[in-house]
Amino acid sequence: MRILGLIVFLLDLYAIWNVITSSTSTAKKVIWTLAILILPVLGLIVWFFMGPRGRGARI
Repeated sequence: MRILGLIVFLLDLYAIWNVITSSTSTAKKVIWTLAILILPVLGLIVWFFMGPRGRGARI
């Protein structure tokens, strides 16, 4: 279980880094960062498909 927690933590850090370095507005960056921090697994999944870089549009 500790390895799974570490993997989620590292993926959350990656997602937050991508949000912060994206070209979206500051308000959206704050919302995405809070969503990822408050709901680590669900926030990560939603960010992956609908994040500020438009990952969902490529699918």
